[in-house]
Amino acid sequence: MTDRHAANAPCKLPPPIVGARCKACWLTAGLVALVVVSFWSLDLQWAQFFAVDAALSMARFLGEFFPPDLQPGFVHQVVVATWETLAMSALGTVIAAAIGLMLALPASRLHAGDSAWTRSPTRLLLNALRSVPELVWASLLLIAAGLGPFAGTLALAAHTTGVLGRLFAEAIENAPAGPGAALRTQGARAGQVFLYATLPQVLPQLVSYTLYRWENNIRAAAVLGVVGAGGLGQLLSFHMGLFHMNKTATVLLAMLLLVGQVDALSYGLRRMLVR
Repeated sequence: MTDRHAANAPCKLPPPIVGARCKACWLTAGLVALVVVSFWSLDLQWAQFFAVDAALSMARFLGEFFPPDLQPGFVHQVVVATWETLAMSALGTVIAAAIGLMLALPASRLHAGDSAWTRSPTRLLLNALRSVPELVWASLLLIAAGLGPFAGTLALAAHTTGVLGRLFAEAIENAPAGPGAALRTQGARAGQVFLYATLPQVLPQLVSYTLYRWENNIRAAAVLGVVGAGGLGQLLSFHMGLFHMNKTATVLLAMLLLVGQVDALSYGLRRMLVR
């Protein structure tokens, strides 16, 4: 009987690939139109970019980078600046992770019955922090902190706090509610529920987010020196401004090695977390 009813049941056809009610179709069409309008509105000089003269000029410019300057005195400066960049990124990320976690709690709804009256204003603060780029933060903080890595560290911490705070809040809200509900029925306070139920579930995800942002902050820290925030960026800006291309090549090589090593380390640590 069941098989006969199933055989007689009307078949539901799949939705058409293109149709007036297809939201994905309208979204795709809008994105394509945006790309077309962008190409049309921007004055892109493709002919000049692919011209022979442009290629020859670029080849001459790249030739000035070789060979890199490997004199011991300058290599020592690069090593010190590399360590400074690494320290800026690590310290800025740690500060951001700590403050971001503190702000993630009032920015999230911890359980279904939570009024969460602090959720909207705290998320507005996190949005404001991450909407300002690191370079802008560094330019503003140079006035108060002065030239050097302190301003760069604070700039990384300010921007990354907004990013990690929002990610942490989403992870806390999406944590399975069962363990926390069981503790609340036993009379546990909100802090105990977070420490013994929510945090153990989301901790690997929080660490993974923090490591990923550390990778990004290495790149950002290498650029912040352009505005005087120390590290490899400041060395790069100085020698590029004087057209010391051999020294510039050495600094760029140090940046590539540093970013590659930190990316590999972060990737390995994140793989360990998911095992």
